[in-house]
Amino acid sequence: MATWRKFGAAAIAAFAFSTFCHFRHSGLVGNGDPPVRALRRGPEPADDDDGGGGRVQPPRCVTPPERRFDCGRDRALGRLECERRSCCYSPLNGSSKAPWCFYPRAYPGYQMGVLTPTRRGRAATLSRASSSYLPRDVATLHLEETRHSASCLRLTLKDAWSERYEVELPGGVPQGKSSSSSSRDALYTVEYQADPFGFIVRRASNGRPVMNSTVAPLLFAEQYLQLSTTLASWLVSGLGEHYTSLLLDLNWTSLTLWNRDMAPHAGANLYGSHPFYVVQEEDGLAHGVFLLNSNAMEVFLQPLPALTWVSTGGVLDLFVFMGPDAQSVVRQYLQIIGQPAMPPYWSLGFHLCRWGYKSTNATREVARRMHDADFPMDVQWNDLDYASQGRVFTVDPLRFGDLKETVEHFHRSGVKYVLILDPGISARSPPGTYRPFDDGLKRDVFIKNATGHLLLGEVGRGFGSLVARRRRTTSTPPCACVQVWPGLTAFPDFTNPETARWWQDCIVDFYSKVPVDGLWIDMNEPTSFVSGSTEGCPDTELENPPYTPRVLGGRLSSWTLCMSARQKRSAHYDLHNTALVRARGRRPFVLSRSSFPSIGRFSGVWTGDVRSDWEQLAFSIPSVLRLGLFGVPLAGADVCGFGGDAGEELCVRWTQLGAFYPFMRNHNDRPNAPQEPFVFGAEARAAMRDALRLRYSLLPFLYTLFHHAHARGDTVARPLFLEFPADPRCRRVDRQFLWGSCLLVSPVLEEGASEVSAYLPPGTWYDLRSGRPTYSRGDDALLPAPLDVINIHVREGHIIPMQEPALTTTASRKKAFLLTAALSAEGSARGDLFWDDGDGVDTFQTGNYSYLLFTAKQSQVTGDPLRLNGALDGLVLGGVRVLGVPSPPRRVFADGEEVEDFAYDADTKVSRGPPTGDLPEADAAFVASRRFCESAGWPCPCQTGSESSGNSDATLPLAGDAAGGPFSPKRQLGGQCLIS
Repeated sequence: MATWRKFGAAAIAAFAFSTFCHFRHSGLVGNGDPPVRALRRGPEPADDDDGGGGRVQPPRCVTPPERRFDCGRDRALGRLECERRSCCYSPLNGSSKAPWCFYPRAYPGYQMGVLTPTRRGRAATLSRASSSYLPRDVATLHLEETRHSASCLRLTLKDAWSERYEVELPGGVPQGKSSSSSSRDALYTVEYQADPFGFIVRRASNGRPVMNSTVAPLLFAEQYLQLSTTLASWLVSGLGEHYTSLLLDLNWTSLTLWNRDMAPHAGANLYGSHPFYVVQEEDGLAHGVFLLNSNAMEVFLQPLPALTWVSTGGVLDLFVFMGPDAQSVVRQYLQIIGQPAMPPYWSLGFHLCRWGYKSTNATREVARRMHDADFPMDVQWNDLDYASQGRVFTVDPLRFGDLKETVEHFHRSGVKYVLILDPGISARSPPGTYRPFDDGLKRDVFIKNATGHLLLGEVGRGFGSLVARRRRTTSTPPCACVQVWPGLTAFPDFTNPETARWWQDCIVDFYSKVPVDGLWIDMNEPTSFVSGSTEGCPDTELENPPYTPRVLGGRLSSWTLCMSARQKRSAHYDLHNTALVRARGRRPFVLSRSSFPSIGRFSGVWTGDVRSDWEQLAFSIPSVLRLGLFGVPLAGADVCGFGGDAGEELCVRWTQLGAFYPFMRNHNDRPNAPQEPFVFGAEARAAMRDALRLRYSLLPFLYTLFHHAHARGDTVARPLFLEFPADPRCRRVDRQFLWGSCLLVSPVLEEGASEVSAYLPPGTWYDLRSGRPTYSRGDDALLPAPLDVINIHVREGHIIPMQEPALTTTASRKKAFLLTAALSAEGSARGDLFWDDGDGVDTFQTGNYSYLLFTAKQSQVTGDPLRLNGALDGLVLGGVRVLGVPSPPRRVFADGEEVEDFAYDADTKVSRGPPTGDLPEADAAFVASRRFCESAGWPCPCQTGSESSGNSDATLPLAGDAAGGPFSPKRQLGGQCLIS
């Protein structure tokens, strides 16, 4: 049943993705059990121990504490047990976290045979002269070295004689080049130690080891795989999903990767598993490592620095990405797991949800109040309130009987609709009354137990009771079952091809009744409120492996299904975290809670049931940034928090930060106080409205960033270290972040704060609203931050396309554009715009889009349409702001005609002006930049700035040379308020 745990997230997302709409579900979790054991500093002395006092260590055991590699990761060992393993035992004082039982140098292990060339690299056989201390040791391994490219090396270690579960890569992944062709320009070299076996991967340019496995033995048994390596630095990020800072703590810590329904908190394995990390090397270079394995695993970190992978099965399938910079590492990783899907434009707007909109009347009312209060909103959601008795693919006939009409009403208003879809299928309905279950039985799509019978679980038996959501167990039905919200529950086997067809049939049938625009997939770890099943799990090695990582609950089946549950391809033990890569149909919107590598190809991810408090507000930033590193750019946390009551100040600050999550949704739990923007006081409402309008004005820029993520693997929300790899100050920053390469977000994350300390990397940074420049040499700046302000800065040398905001993206996409050009010290800037119909399928792949390149240099701003498809027809450029104009412009030209209506602010050195001149008849009149400024909430120099005639002879003509549309070959890039 390992299939479901990690695999389930992407599987369901892929199948929902493959239907013509987008559907997904929200996450509700219980508190869970505390970890059964803390990470020990070292094993306590057993009865047979003398504490080690007075003993002289043999030379092979004289090792500094930070270089000790634990010989007892599978269980705590006393001296005698440790020495029976031929390991060293040396207690340390109470302040040290280093292990007491550790491997000596040259610990016996595998011996490598002759390394022979293959079509894709090299291969060798590894063998053991004697067994290790592990049960069911694998005596012979096959090593394969594959050179995927000059920057990507693959090393695979597997059982030479017995087939084991291996995660399949997405289709279309390159299978590697020949050894000779890839060696000449490779960024890496590989060395092998024959006895005991180990390998060293070095950076070719400087010889630095990026992996060195010779420091500790390789162990490979039926249910225990262990590989240790040194790290090139202590600057390590990744290995999610966990509640940590962006940089991981290497002081004898461990991280468990095993998908679990658990509200984010420290020390817990959470909803997703991503065995990928990025290391920032001290000189600004970077590399990454990906272990393609879906079994439960624990990753141990130590201050050497070093790392040890321990997995409960599968194979060791390692990819090493050589960068040479961190952004290149992420791109190389996505070339292996697949690049993110392009989201629909409307999905980048504001989403509103609550568990507790109990009827269509209540749902329509919140949408109406948002509109009446002038808050932009694109998507209205419903949690499981809509479903009859908690059963997905049904509608409660009394409270939601007119749901179809309600959704059609939303569509007429330009609002989309998304609802929750848990993958658990109710098994409690009488035969013939619930088609998804009846049809699923006929088509044999559900997971089986170890005896081959239907495995039933239970999720939220007694749906009407809030308590059911939190409790661990319920009375046992007369079957092996699992519980989710509808009670007795069957889980689809998404490794079965027939399940895809059944799932699509269910969605298509439901869509004919309720024309939803997206799906929200929750509980897809999968979650069961009865661990394993109500009849328990069989006493087998899958259920009770010789080693269990530090999972919440202490058992792999805790809060999920039995590990021995059977699926078409393997047991849940092997497949719990894997991603199924299948997608067909229209460009969808799917949101998933559980995740595994490749999930970004089908779905966005939200960070689960975060609490409404300031700590979780701050930790949401590294959570979203990590998902970006994992190839999931469409990510965000529940704005204002899901659990608990959000105070007014917290909700304002969270809305300001959430306006810069790539995915923005306000969602909370039904027992809590309402937190829709319209329920707060006038000052708070104004601040939240301003944040939303700012987001909507930036959506053309955000959409272009998603295009680059989809087309070439860029990040959207970006850690500073990705953009400034040579700046040591950026290595630790995770309370600020970038949109793309040029928009710096510095939110308030502390209660009562009216200013924020922000780091500005070297260069000129312009305040997005005022245009005021800050010249930084790599300084901390104390920025004013009253309640209505979030500090956003534009990096010099960039042009940002914007658009007049509206209440929905349906309306805003028809509004005028604005260009904000932030000049560099040399007086230049660049930017671009990707534009298509917003939700068409494969528009980039089929060339059905427009792409414009903007350039500012030599006193002119030029728009160069590199591709036009008609998507921009009828749209106009309403104004141009140029930041950093050193002196007042003497004249401004647009399309070769002089512009009189422009302004220049001598204090901020910002010039603006509306476009003038004739336009093609097909084009609407340009909107004056004053109107844009007012609608976007700018303090408008176009209205109040001093118009000055100075000594500058510079002019800024706006040139364009594309045929048709607003950029006619005989007209320049339409009216822009230009500043020279």
